[in-house]
Amino acid sequence: MKRFLPIVSIILLTAIQSQGQSRTLPQDAADRIVKFYPNPATSFITFDLQKSNEKGYDIQVYNFLGKVVYEQKNISPRTTINLNEYNRGVYIYQLRERDGKIIESGKFQISK
Repeated sequence: MKRFLPIVSIILLTAIQSQGQSRTLPQDAADRIVKFYPNPATSFITFDLQKSNEKGYDIQVYNFLGKVVYEQKNISPRTTINLNEYNRGVYIYQLRERDGKIIESGKFQISK
């Protein structure tokens, strides 16, 4: 089971990123728009925008089954998500522009 979850997470991340999006996502840490910590998280995770938020970004968090478990429109420069109601596992986040284009995606782990 421990081997199965990372494989499913990678497949899900790839599938979500390829849903009609032609924009190149940043791969270098220096190019990232959002920094998140701690990873792995236990009770909360914080997303810090590294660039200005003039465009009004939205964030979505998916569980490993692809279900949206958190969504916030027009996030602030620092957004903290309470994880007390979340199960242990790998989650995927997507940072989107107002028009819905994914501009960044990544994964984080919850360990309780």
